[in-house]
Amino acid sequence: MRQPTLRIILAGAVSAAAITALSGAAQAGGFALREQSAVGLGMAFAGVGAGSAGLGSMFWNPATLTKVPGIQFESAISGIFPYAKFNAGPGSAARFNGLSTGDLGQDAALPASYSSIQLNDKLWVGLGINTPYGLTTKPSADFGVGRGYGFSTSVLSFELTPTVAYKINDMISVAAGLRVMHFQTTYKSFFDAPTVGLPASQSQAFGIEGDSIGYGFTLGATITPIAGTEIGIGYRSAVEQELKGTFTGLTFAFPFNVAPATAPLRAAFPTSLVKSNVVLPETITVGIKQTVNDKFSVSAGFEWTNWSRVGYPRVVQEANGSLYPGTPFLPLGYKDGWYASIGGEYKIDPTWTVRAGLAYEKSPIGTETRSLRLPDNDRIWTTLGASYNFNHKLTFDIAYAHIFPANTNIAMVPGNPGYSTTYGPLVGTVDAHVDIITVGMRFRWDDPKKTIPVIAKF
Repeated sequence: MRQPTLRIILAGAVSAAAITALSGAAQAGGFALREQSAVGLGMAFAGVGAGSAGLGSMFWNPATLTKVPGIQFESAISGIFPYAKFNAGPGSAARFNGLSTGDLGQDAALPASYSSIQLNDKLWVGLGINTPYGLTTKPSADFGVGRGYGFSTSVLSFELTPTVAYKINDMISVAAGLRVMHFQTTYKSFFDAPTVGLPASQSQAFGIEGDSIGYGFTLGATITPIAGTEIGIGYRSAVEQELKGTFTGLTFAFPFNVAPATAPLRAAFPTSLVKSNVVLPETITVGIKQTVNDKFSVSAGFEWTNWSRVGYPRVVQEANGSLYPGTPFLPLGYKDGWYASIGGEYKIDPTWTVRAGLAYEKSPIGTETRSLRLPDNDRIWTTLGASYNFNHKLTFDIAYAHIFPANTNIAMVPGNPGYSTTYGPLVGTVDAHVDIITVGMRFRWDDPKKTIPVIAKF
Protein backbone atom coordinates (compact mmCIF):
# COMPACT_ATOMS: atom_id res chain seq x y z
CA MET A 1 0.00 0.00 0.00
CA ARG A 2 1.49 3.31 -1.05
CA GLN A 3 2.53 5.73 1.68
CA PRO A 4 0.93 9.17 1.31
CA THR A 5 3.24 12.01 0.47
CA LEU A 6 3.36 14.35 3.37
CA ARG A 7 5.58 16.81 1.80
CA ILE A 8 3.01 18.60 -0.20
CA ILE A 9 1.44 19.40 3.03
CA LEU A 10 4.66 19.64 4.61
CA ALA A 11 5.51 22.74 2.77
CA GLY A 12 2.36 24.37 3.91
CA ALA A 13 2.47 22.80 7.26
CA VAL A 14 6.07 23.34 7.58
CA SER A 15 5.37 26.90 7.47
CA ALA A 16 4.42 26.37 11.01
CA ALA A 17 7.44 25.79 13.04
CA ALA A 18 9.17 22.78 11.95
CA ILE A 19 10.52 20.07 14.11
CA THR A 20 12.36 23.00 15.45
CA ALA A 21 11.04 26.13 14.07
CA LEU A 22 11.25 29.53 15.59
CA SER A 23 7.91 29.57 17.06
CA GLY A 24 7.54 25.93 16.93
CA ALA A 25 10.67 24.03 16.43
CA ALA A 26 12.63 24.84 13.30
CA GLN A 27 15.58 27.08 13.90
CA ALA A 28 17.00 28.33 10.67
CA GLY A 29 14.34 30.47 9.09
CA GLY A 30 11.30 29.00 7.39
CA PHE A 31 11.19 25.33 8.29
CA ALA A 32 14.92 24.63 8.01
CA LEU A 33 16.97 23.28 10.93
CA ARG A 34 20.35 24.71 11.85
CA GLU A 35 21.08 22.63 14.97
CA GLN A 36 23.59 20.26 13.37
CA SER A 37 26.60 20.59 15.71
CA ALA A 38 27.22 21.13 19.42
CA VAL A 39 30.50 22.94 18.76
CA GLY A 40 28.88 25.08 16.07
CA LEU A 41 25.93 26.05 18.28
CA GLY A 42 28.30 27.22 21.03
CA MET A 43 29.59 29.93 18.67
CA ALA A 44 26.21 30.69 17.05
CA PHE A 45 27.54 28.78 14.00
CA ALA A 46 30.06 31.53 13.30
CA GLY A 47 32.75 30.35 10.91
CA VAL A 48 31.25 26.90 10.32
CA GLY A 49 31.93 27.36 6.61
CA ALA A 50 35.63 27.63 7.47
CA GLY A 51 35.73 24.63 9.80
CA SER A 52 35.11 26.21 13.21
CA ALA A 53 32.69 23.37 14.10
CA GLY A 54 35.22 20.62 13.43
CA LEU A 55 33.90 17.56 11.65
CA GLY A 56 30.34 18.90 11.92
CA SER A 57 31.31 21.76 9.60
CA MET A 58 30.93 19.37 6.67
CA PHE A 59 27.17 19.99 6.85
CA TRP A 60 27.77 23.55 5.62
CA ASN A 61 31.01 23.09 3.67
CA PRO A 62 32.23 19.58 2.74
CA ALA A 63 35.76 20.85 2.02
CA THR A 64 36.34 21.34 5.76
CA LEU A 65 36.83 17.56 5.90
CA THR A 66 40.49 18.09 4.95
CA LYS A 67 41.03 19.83 8.30
CA VAL A 68 40.06 16.67 10.21
CA PRO A 69 42.96 14.20 10.40
CA GLY A 70 42.75 10.43 10.64
CA ILE A 71 39.53 8.51 11.26
CA GLN A 72 36.97 10.41 13.29
CA PHE A 73 33.33 10.26 14.36
CA GLU A 74 31.07 12.96 15.77
CA SER A 75 27.52 12.76 17.08
CA ALA A 76 25.21 15.34 18.62
CA ILE A 77 21.62 15.60 19.75
CA SER A 78 19.74 18.85 20.26
CA GLY A 79 16.81 19.33 22.58
CA ILE A 80 14.68 22.14 21.18
CA PHE A 81 12.16 23.77 23.48
CA PRO A 82 10.07 26.35 21.62
CA TYR A 83 7.24 28.41 23.01
CA ALA A 84 4.74 30.25 20.79
CA LYS A 85 1.30 31.37 21.90
CA PHE A 86 -1.07 33.27 19.60
CA ASN A 87 -3.80 35.47 21.02
CA ALA A 88 -6.60 36.78 18.78
CA GLY A 89 -7.13 40.53 18.99
CA PRO A 90 -8.88 43.54 17.43
CA GLY A 91 -9.58 43.12 13.74
CA SER A 92 -10.57 39.46 14.06
CA ALA A 93 -14.01 38.13 13.14
CA ALA A 94 -16.35 37.91 16.13
CA ARG A 95 -16.12 34.10 16.20
CA PHE A 96 -12.43 34.40 17.18
CA ASN A 97 -12.90 36.79 20.09
CA GLY A 98 -10.95 35.73 23.16
CA LEU A 99 -9.39 32.68 21.50
CA SER A 100 -5.82 31.58 22.14
CA THR A 101 -3.87 28.71 20.62
CA GLY A 102 -2.07 27.76 23.79
CA ASP A 103 1.56 26.76 23.14
CA LEU A 104 1.82 26.03 19.40
CA GLY A 105 5.39 24.79 19.66
CA GLN A 106 6.24 21.15 20.18
CA ASP A 107 9.46 20.10 21.92
CA ALA A 108 11.76 18.07 19.71
CA ALA A 109 15.00 16.08 19.70
CA LEU A 110 17.22 16.57 16.65
CA PRO A 111 20.12 14.12 16.04
CA ALA A 112 23.12 14.58 13.75
CA SER A 113 26.24 12.50 13.14
CA TYR A 114 29.35 12.56 10.96
CA SER A 115 32.16 10.17 10.03
CA SER A 116 35.37 10.82 8.14
CA ILE A 117 38.35 8.83 6.92
CA GLN A 118 41.61 10.31 5.68
CA LEU A 119 42.78 7.96 2.93
CA ASN A 120 46.11 9.71 2.32
CA ASP A 121 47.63 13.18 2.54
CA LYS A 122 45.32 14.41 -0.26
CA LEU A 123 42.04 12.52 -0.11
CA TRP A 124 39.22 12.22 2.45
CA VAL A 125 35.80 10.56 2.42
CA GLY A 126 32.98 11.32 4.82
CA LEU A 127 29.32 10.73 5.61
CA GLY A 128 26.83 13.09 7.21
CA ILE A 129 23.45 12.02 8.64
CA ASN A 130 21.15 14.95 9.33
CA THR A 131 17.63 16.34 9.58
CA PRO A 132 17.82 19.52 7.47
CA TYR A 133 14.09 20.36 7.61
CA GLY A 134 11.44 19.87 10.25
CA LEU A 135 8.30 21.27 11.82
CA THR A 136 5.61 20.52 14.38
CA THR A 137 2.88 22.93 15.46
CA LYS A 138 -0.56 22.25 16.89
CA PRO A 139 -3.00 24.59 18.68
CA SER A 140 -4.93 23.41 21.71
CA ALA A 141 -8.53 22.20 21.41
CA ASP A 142 -9.60 25.42 23.17
CA PHE A 143 -8.73 27.31 20.00
CA GLY A 144 -11.97 25.90 18.56
CA VAL A 145 -13.02 27.39 15.24
CA GLY A 146 -9.58 28.99 14.89
CA ARG A 147 -8.21 25.58 13.98
CA GLY A 148 -9.64 26.14 10.52
CA TYR A 149 -6.44 28.13 9.99
CA GLY A 150 -4.24 25.29 11.19
CA PHE A 151 -5.09 22.09 13.05
CA SER A 152 -1.95 19.99 12.73
CA THR A 153 1.27 20.67 10.86
CA SER A 154 4.36 18.50 10.89
CA VAL A 155 7.48 18.01 8.81
CA LEU A 156 10.20 15.43 9.12
CA SER A 157 13.26 14.90 6.96
CA PHE A 158 16.19 12.50 6.98
CA GLU A 159 19.27 13.00 4.84
CA LEU A 160 22.43 11.03 3.98
CA THR A 161 25.35 12.94 2.47
CA PRO A 162 28.34 10.86 1.30
CA THR A 163 31.22 13.23 0.56
CA VAL A 164 34.66 13.26 -1.07
CA ALA A 165 37.19 16.01 -0.26
CA TYR A 166 40.53 16.71 -1.93
CA LYS A 167 43.43 18.80 -0.66
CA ILE A 168 45.04 20.44 -3.68
CA ASN A 169 47.88 21.95 -1.66
CA ASP A 170 48.51 23.53 1.73
CA MET A 171 46.35 26.48 0.73
CA ILE A 172 43.31 25.11 -1.15
CA SER A 173 40.90 22.21 -0.62
CA VAL A 174 37.73 21.31 -2.55
CA ALA A 175 34.91 18.82 -2.01
CA ALA A 176 31.57 17.55 -3.27
CA GLY A 177 28.80 15.40 -1.81
CA LEU A 178 25.50 13.77 -2.75
CA ARG A 179 22.29 14.66 -0.85
CA VAL A 180 19.73 11.87 -0.51
CA MET A 181 16.72 13.19 1.43
CA HIS A 182 13.52 11.55 2.60
CA PHE A 183 10.78 14.10 3.25
CA GLN A 184 7.57 13.44 5.16
CA THR A 185 4.77 15.78 6.16
CA THR A 186 1.25 16.22 7.51
CA TYR A 187 -0.91 19.27 6.80
CA LYS A 188 -4.37 19.39 8.33
CA SER A 189 -7.05 21.94 9.09
CA PHE A 190 -10.27 21.67 11.08
CA PHE A 191 -13.75 22.05 9.60
CA ASP A 192 -16.00 23.67 12.18
CA ALA A 193 -19.50 22.73 10.97
CA PRO A 194 -21.47 25.24 13.13
CA THR A 195 -19.56 28.05 11.44
CA VAL A 196 -21.51 27.35 8.25
CA GLY A 197 -24.77 26.29 9.90
CA LEU A 198 -24.22 22.54 10.05
CA PRO A 199 -24.50 20.23 13.08
CA ALA A 200 -21.42 20.16 15.32
CA SER A 201 -21.27 16.39 14.79
CA GLN A 202 -20.02 17.04 11.25
CA SER A 203 -16.95 18.94 12.48
CA GLN A 204 -13.73 17.12 11.68
CA ALA A 205 -10.07 17.42 10.76
CA PHE A 206 -9.12 17.13 7.11
CA GLY A 207 -5.95 17.44 5.11
CA ILE A 208 -3.01 15.77 3.42
CA GLU A 209 -0.30 13.33 4.39
CA GLY A 210 2.61 12.09 2.34
CA ASP A 211 6.31 11.48 1.78
CA SER A 212 8.95 11.35 -0.98
CA ILE A 213 12.67 11.11 -1.73
CA GLY A 214 14.66 13.86 -3.43
CA TYR A 215 18.28 14.34 -4.47
CA GLY A 216 20.75 17.19 -4.49
CA PHE A 217 24.43 17.89 -3.94
CA THR A 218 26.90 19.86 -1.86
CA LEU A 219 30.04 21.70 -2.99
CA GLY A 220 32.72 23.49 -1.03
CA ALA A 221 36.16 25.03 -0.94
CA THR A 222 38.53 26.26 1.74
CA ILE A 223 41.46 28.64 1.47
CA THR A 224 44.24 29.14 4.00
CA PRO A 225 46.03 32.26 2.68
CA ILE A 226 48.34 32.55 5.70
CA ALA A 227 48.92 30.52 8.82
CA GLY A 228 46.04 30.99 11.26
CA THR A 229 43.55 32.37 8.73
CA GLU A 230 40.95 30.00 7.31
CA ILE A 231 38.28 30.98 4.78
CA GLY A 232 35.57 28.70 3.40
CA ILE A 233 32.51 28.72 1.18
CA GLY A 234 29.92 25.96 0.97
CA TYR A 235 26.91 25.34 -1.25
CA ARG A 236 23.94 23.10 -0.53
CA SER A 237 21.83 22.67 -3.66
CA ALA A 238 18.08 22.90 -3.98
CA VAL A 239 16.24 19.58 -3.62
CA GLU A 240 13.04 18.99 -5.55
CA GLN A 241 10.54 16.77 -3.79
CA GLU A 242 7.89 15.25 -6.03
CA LEU A 243 5.21 14.97 -3.41
CA LYS A 244 2.45 12.45 -3.81
CA GLY A 245 -0.08 12.29 -1.03
CA THR A 246 -3.56 11.47 0.11
CA PHE A 247 -6.24 14.01 0.97
CA THR A 248 -8.70 12.60 3.52
CA GLY A 249 -11.57 13.72 5.73
CA LEU A 250 -14.22 16.42 5.41
CA THR A 251 -17.83 15.43 4.89
CA PHE A 252 -19.17 18.87 3.98
CA ALA A 253 -17.32 22.05 3.15
CA PHE A 254 -17.21 25.22 1.13
CA PRO A 255 -14.56 25.57 -1.55
CA PHE A 256 -11.41 27.05 -0.03
CA ASN A 257 -11.23 30.85 -0.28
CA VAL A 258 -14.89 31.10 -1.44
CA ALA A 259 -17.55 32.81 0.68
CA PRO A 260 -20.64 30.78 1.70
CA ALA A 261 -22.89 33.38 0.09
CA THR A 262 -21.45 32.69 -3.34
CA ALA A 263 -20.97 28.93 -3.20
CA PRO A 264 -23.51 26.35 -2.05
CA LEU A 265 -22.59 23.50 0.24
CA ARG A 266 -21.36 20.43 -1.52
CA ALA A 267 -20.28 16.96 -0.54
CA ALA A 268 -16.63 17.27 0.36
CA PHE A 269 -13.84 15.58 -1.41
CA PRO A 270 -13.54 11.83 -0.88
CA THR A 271 -10.15 10.32 -0.19
CA SER A 272 -8.07 11.41 -3.17
CA LEU A 273 -4.53 11.00 -4.44
CA VAL A 274 -2.82 14.35 -4.95
CA LYS A 275 0.67 15.49 -5.87
CA SER A 276 2.81 18.61 -5.88
CA ASN A 277 6.39 19.55 -6.68
CA VAL A 278 8.01 21.40 -3.80
CA VAL A 279 11.51 22.78 -4.31
CA LEU A 280 13.47 23.05 -1.06
CA PRO A 281 15.90 25.99 -1.28
CA GLU A 282 19.65 26.11 -1.88
CA THR A 283 21.99 27.68 0.68
CA ILE A 284 25.36 29.43 0.42
CA THR A 285 27.52 29.65 3.54
CA VAL A 286 30.66 31.79 3.88
CA GLY A 287 32.91 31.58 6.94
CA ILE A 288 36.20 32.86 8.28
CA LYS A 289 38.20 31.73 11.29
CA GLN A 290 41.18 33.68 12.64
CA THR A 291 43.54 32.16 15.20
CA VAL A 292 44.80 34.97 17.43
CA ASN A 293 47.15 32.85 19.52
CA ASP A 294 47.44 29.27 20.77
CA LYS A 295 44.47 29.81 23.12
CA PHE A 296 42.06 32.18 21.38
CA SER A 297 40.35 32.32 17.99
CA VAL A 298 37.52 34.38 16.53
CA SER A 299 35.10 33.45 13.76
CA ALA A 300 32.41 35.04 11.62
CA GLY A 301 29.90 33.70 9.14
CA PHE A 302 27.16 34.60 6.70
CA GLU A 303 24.49 32.35 5.22
CA TRP A 304 21.98 33.06 2.45
CA THR A 305 19.02 30.81 1.64
CA ASN A 306 16.99 31.11 -1.56
CA TRP A 307 13.58 30.67 0.06
CA SER A 308 11.87 32.72 -2.65
CA ARG A 309 12.18 29.78 -5.05
CA VAL A 310 9.59 27.87 -2.98
CA GLY A 311 6.77 30.08 -4.27
CA TYR A 312 3.22 28.69 -4.15
CA PRO A 313 3.45 24.97 -4.98
CA ARG A 314 0.38 23.80 -6.92
CA VAL A 315 -1.51 20.79 -5.58
CA VAL A 316 -3.06 18.70 -8.33
CA GLN A 317 -5.07 15.52 -8.60
CA GLU A 318 -2.78 12.65 -9.45
CA ALA A 319 -5.35 11.07 -11.78
CA ASN A 320 -5.71 13.96 -14.24
CA GLY A 321 -3.27 16.70 -13.21
CA SER A 322 -6.01 19.29 -12.58
CA LEU A 323 -5.86 21.62 -9.57
CA TYR A 324 -7.21 20.02 -6.42
CA PRO A 325 -10.30 22.03 -5.37
CA GLY A 326 -9.80 21.58 -1.63
CA THR A 327 -6.21 22.85 -1.52
CA PRO A 328 -5.20 24.20 -4.94
CA PHE A 329 -1.84 25.51 -3.72
CA LEU A 330 0.36 25.68 -0.64
CA PRO A 331 0.25 29.25 0.70
CA LEU A 332 3.98 29.84 1.23
CA GLY A 333 5.30 32.78 -0.82
CA TYR A 334 8.53 33.22 1.15
CA LYS A 335 11.27 35.78 0.59
CA ASP A 336 14.99 35.00 0.73
CA GLY A 337 16.48 34.70 4.22
CA TRP A 338 19.94 35.31 5.66
CA TYR A 339 21.91 34.73 8.85
CA ALA A 340 25.01 36.55 10.15
CA SER A 341 27.06 35.52 13.19
CA ILE A 342 30.23 36.19 15.18
CA GLY A 343 31.81 33.98 17.83
CA GLY A 344 34.92 33.15 19.74
CA GLU A 345 36.66 30.15 21.31
CA TYR A 346 39.11 30.10 24.23
CA LYS A 347 41.20 27.15 25.42
CA ILE A 348 41.43 27.40 29.18
CA ASP A 349 43.84 24.47 29.36
CA PRO A 350 44.43 21.22 27.44
CA THR A 351 41.23 19.81 28.94
CA TRP A 352 38.65 22.63 28.77
CA THR A 353 37.58 24.91 25.93
CA VAL A 354 34.79 27.51 26.14
CA ARG A 355 33.02 29.43 23.39
CA ALA A 356 30.28 32.01 22.83
CA GLY A 357 28.45 33.56 19.92
CA LEU A 358 25.89 36.12 18.76
CA ALA A 359 23.81 36.10 15.57
CA TYR A 360 21.01 37.89 13.76
CA GLU A 361 18.66 36.07 11.42
CA LYS A 362 16.41 37.61 8.80
CA SER A 363 13.33 35.43 8.39
CA PRO A 364 11.95 34.63 4.93
CA ILE A 365 8.42 35.08 6.31
CA GLY A 366 6.75 38.47 6.61
CA THR A 367 3.40 39.62 8.00
CA GLU A 368 1.85 39.39 4.54
CA THR A 369 2.39 35.59 4.41
CA ARG A 370 2.79 34.59 8.08
CA SER A 371 0.30 32.06 9.45
CA LEU A 372 -0.42 29.99 12.53
CA ARG A 373 1.34 27.08 10.84
CA LEU A 374 4.69 28.87 11.02
CA PRO A 375 4.74 32.11 13.03
CA ASP A 376 8.37 32.66 12.05
CA ASN A 377 10.06 36.06 12.36
CA ASP A 378 13.45 37.81 12.54
CA ARG A 379 15.42 36.88 15.65
CA ILE A 380 18.59 37.27 17.69
CA TRP A 381 20.61 34.23 18.80
CA THR A 382 22.77 34.21 21.96
CA THR A 383 24.85 31.11 22.63
CA LEU A 384 27.38 29.57 25.01
CA GLY A 385 29.32 26.31 24.79
CA ALA A 386 32.10 24.21 26.25
CA SER A 387 34.17 21.11 25.45
CA TYR A 388 35.91 18.64 27.74
CA ASN A 389 38.76 16.52 26.41
CA PHE A 390 38.43 13.28 28.31
CA ASN A 391 41.58 11.93 26.68
CA HIS A 392 43.46 12.21 23.38
CA LYS A 393 40.66 10.33 21.57
CA LEU A 394 37.38 11.31 23.25
CA THR A 395 35.83 14.77 23.67
CA PHE A 396 32.44 15.80 25.06
CA ASP A 397 30.63 18.98 23.97
CA ILE A 398 27.69 20.97 25.29
CA ALA A 399 26.04 24.18 24.09
CA TYR A 400 23.06 26.35 24.96
CA ALA A 401 21.18 28.92 22.88
CA HIS A 402 18.35 31.31 23.62
CA ILE A 403 16.52 32.86 20.68
CA PHE A 404 14.76 36.23 20.96
CA PRO A 405 12.18 36.65 18.15
CA ALA A 406 11.08 40.11 17.08
CA ASN A 407 7.53 41.17 17.96
CA THR A 408 5.36 38.92 15.83
CA ASN A 409 1.95 39.68 14.35
CA ILE A 410 -0.35 37.39 12.40
CA ALA A 411 -2.97 38.84 10.05
CA MET A 412 -5.08 36.27 8.22
CA VAL A 413 -6.84 38.90 6.14
CA PRO A 414 -7.49 39.44 2.41
CA GLY A 415 -4.11 39.44 0.69
CA ASN A 416 -2.61 36.76 2.92
CA PRO A 417 -2.40 33.61 0.75
CA GLY A 418 -3.81 31.49 3.58
CA TYR A 419 -6.89 33.66 4.15
CA SER A 420 -10.32 32.00 3.92
CA THR A 421 -13.54 33.95 3.47
CA THR A 422 -15.36 31.00 5.05
CA TYR A 423 -13.82 31.83 8.42
CA GLY A 424 -13.01 35.52 8.02
CA PRO A 425 -10.19 37.67 9.45
CA LEU A 426 -7.98 36.39 12.24
CA VAL A 427 -5.59 39.00 13.65
CA GLY A 428 -3.39 38.90 16.72
CA THR A 429 0.06 38.66 18.25
CA VAL A 430 2.44 35.82 19.07
CA ASP A 431 4.44 35.56 22.28
CA ALA A 432 7.46 33.39 21.45
CA HIS A 433 10.96 32.32 22.45
CA VAL A 434 13.15 29.26 21.95
CA ASP A 435 15.69 27.44 24.14
CA ILE A 436 18.11 24.90 22.68
CA ILE A 437 20.49 22.53 24.45
CA THR A 438 22.88 20.42 22.38
CA VAL A 439 25.20 17.72 23.68
CA GLY A 440 27.72 15.87 21.59
CA MET A 441 30.76 13.65 21.56
CA ARG A 442 33.75 13.31 19.24
CA PHE A 443 35.84 10.17 18.95
CA ARG A 444 39.06 9.49 17.07
CA TRP A 445 39.42 5.86 16.03
CA ASP A 446 43.05 5.95 14.90
CA ASP A 447 46.22 6.71 16.83
CA PRO A 448 46.87 10.46 16.56
CA LYS A 449 50.63 9.83 16.75
CA LYS A 450 50.51 7.77 13.55
CA THR A 451 47.96 9.72 11.54
CA ILE A 452 48.92 11.15 8.18
CA PRO A 453 49.77 14.81 8.87
CA VAL A 454 47.30 17.29 7.39
CA ILE A 455 48.31 20.52 9.13
CA ALA A 456 49.71 22.98 6.62
CA LYS A 457 53.38 23.93 7.01
CA PHE A 458 54.43 27.46 6.14
